Amino acid sequence: MIYEGKAITVKALESGIVELKFDLKGESVNKFNRLTLNELRQAVDAIKADASVKGVIVSSGKDVFIVGADITEFVDNFKMADEELVAGNLDANKIFSDFEDLNVPTVAAINGIALGGGFEMCLSADYRVMSATAQVGLPEVKLGIYPGFGGTVRLPRVIGLDNAIEWIASGKENRADAALKAGAVDAVVAPEKLQEAALDLVKRAIAGELDFKAKRQPKLEKLKLNAIEQMMAFETSKGFVAGQAGPNYPAPVEAIKTMQKAANFGRDKAIEVEAQGFVKLAKTSVAQSLVGLFLSDQELKKKAKAYDKQARDVKLAAVLGAGIMGGGIAYQSAVKGTPILMKDIREEGIKMGLDEASKLLGKRVEKGRLSPAKMADALNAIRPTMSYGDFGNVDIVVEAVVENPKVKHAVLAEVEGHVREDAIIASNTSTISITYLAQALKRPENFCGMHFFNPVHMMPLVEVIRGEKSSETAIATTVAFAKKMGKSPVVVNDCPGFLVNRVLFPYFGGFARLIAHGVDFVRADKVMEKFGWPMGPAYLMDVVGMDTGHHGRDVMAEGFPDRMKDSTKTAVDVMYEANRLGQKNGKGFYSYEMDKRGKPKKVVDPQSYELLKPVVAEQRELSDEDIINYMMIALCLETVRCLEDGIVETAAEADMGLIYGIGFPPFRGGALRYIDAIGVAEFVALADKYADLGPLYHPTAKLREMAAKGQSFYG
Repeated sequence: MIYEGKAITVKALESGIVELKFDLKGESVNKFNRLTLNELRQAVDAIKADASVKGVIVSSGKDVFIVGADITEFVDNFKMADEELVAGNLDANKIFSDFEDLNVPTVAAINGIALGGGFEMCLSADYRVMSATAQVGLPEVKLGIYPGFGGTVRLPRVIGLDNAIEWIASGKENRADAALKAGAVDAVVAPEKLQEAALDLVKRAIAGELDFKAKRQPKLEKLKLNAIEQMMAFETSKGFVAGQAGPNYPAPVEAIKTMQKAANFGRDKAIEVEAQGFVKLAKTSVAQSLVGLFLSDQELKKKAKAYDKQARDVKLAAVLGAGIMGGGIAYQSAVKGTPILMKDIREEGIKMGLDEASKLLGKRVEKGRLSPAKMADALNAIRPTMSYGDFGNVDIVVEAVVENPKVKHAVLAEVEGHVREDAIIASNTSTISITYLAQALKRPENFCGMHFFNPVHMMPLVEVIRGEKSSETAIATTVAFAKKMGKSPVVVNDCPGFLVNRVLFPYFGGFARLIAHGVDFVRADKVMEKFGWPMGPAYLMDVVGMDTGHHGRDVMAEGFPDRMKDSTKTAVDVMYEANRLGQKNGKGFYSYEMDKRGKPKKVVDPQSYELLKPVVAEQRELSDEDIINYMMIALCLETVRCLEDGIVETAAEADMGLIYGIGFPPFRGGALRYIDAIGVAEFVALADKYADLGPLYHPTAKLREMAAKGQSFYG
């Protein structure tokens, strides 16, 4: 054994060839944490000092190669002073460069996922052999940064500038065939032949059949493009990528700028340029939010996994109520491998549900994400029915009938009589109390909420709602089913609107106040979209549906009368009374026409302004900042109340619920991270400026206490 550590070993294989193996003890994956980097330094030094070494193979002792850097260390690292962070980055890069400069040929044997720093390790080797099942890529832009271990330097010199820009700016993971075509790897083989192929390559290089130093040389030099070629490539790509990424995600464009600045330098100087730019991005609020979002998502997955032991296996599911929502739920269950019964009392409902599932499956086939045979399997896994005939075999039933307490009570009581005593029943209600709905059941312990968001196939969140009598088995089984469907479940406690809708309605309340104070709804939409929301509040109301919004607001007003009850007529009331329900009937705040692709396209309708005139109570001169604060303060304070009331357990779950459920701007990290970014004390002072707008804008006593103590939600 030439070197042995807790993450890396170096041992002789045969005739001077050694294997540098990554196998981080106590972890399911390999990653570049402080320990691994320190050991890589020692391992490279040990290889360099051993004159008997003639070649090196880099391998993994796990199913993955290396997943990248240890993101849990980013939070502390990014708090360092700029100079300290740059120095640390360059120290790490020196290890990769020293490995690259070994006086013997090196081959990376990529057996599984090699992302970020993992793929940068591969790039520092002379040759790369890849398993046909592996994937490689540099996804750092998804965290608001760009590659920091030489990726922006080596990749363009290995696969060409255009390919490198596409790989780095998109952050996508690339399959073996794409990696080979681009020249990122030298060979692709079956998984069982990987070691053999890597040995063959290194032996050929040792024998002089392959010139490893000539292969290495382009990575050490400036980019082989003249000034005109550089200008055309860089300037064109910057414009295109800026349009794709948008103004709120600077990392993709900064990566291109870094490659441009470093294009005429050799490796070591180019890596210094990369390090300076990396630190600049690491200090942005976008990077902090996106790194925080990644860590929160990991926490979400960990919490969901904790329910696995108590969950029952769902082999057959059912959905009550077909239509668009029921069809979406049936599709999601079937496409992820769980057969599902889809029941409705009307044939047209069944047809609508099947049409929805068929349309969604057809789109996947068109995009090459599903074979026609798999589409047929998924459609066959959806069994339409107008009776309860097979419900005795069902493990979980999702009730998705009309949002009416009386109807739901009747349906829930009825279905309970047709399922096994241990079957779980879950309601897809968006606002009605689970504890209240459970009153219709003889076995309330087997009942909970399972709130999907529309459109089901696109929205990642499922709220699993715990009623007063819901058992842990009911919650655990529902969480497990949501995960099986490919969703991100968040367990919340019962209250009107649960987490997401309870927080969303104060946001809509802020919008109603803007209209009452004379703000043009089109302007409000533009300001909030520029802020980062996927759609503005008026457009969102049209998508949700004015009838849904009107009903939901009444439920919230009854549940939280102190701050959500409003006796004055609002913009939503006006639209609802005029039967302008939004996209569902073609008229809401906007009118809707079908575009060439058959999708509804919004058009400003002068009639909306006429209808809204009576609800404008006073004209106020409001800035864009005021528009943001009217809406965001109300939303953020309600999120704080949900956390304080125990509706949601952690700040991470609250924020991820909003990001996954209503499209809260990810680069802002969620409502509670948004407060942290402003500063809790500064946010409280800001809210106080809008106190005249009512109780929705009044900070809680606990938040004021946090402000006084200098605390934050993510300490």
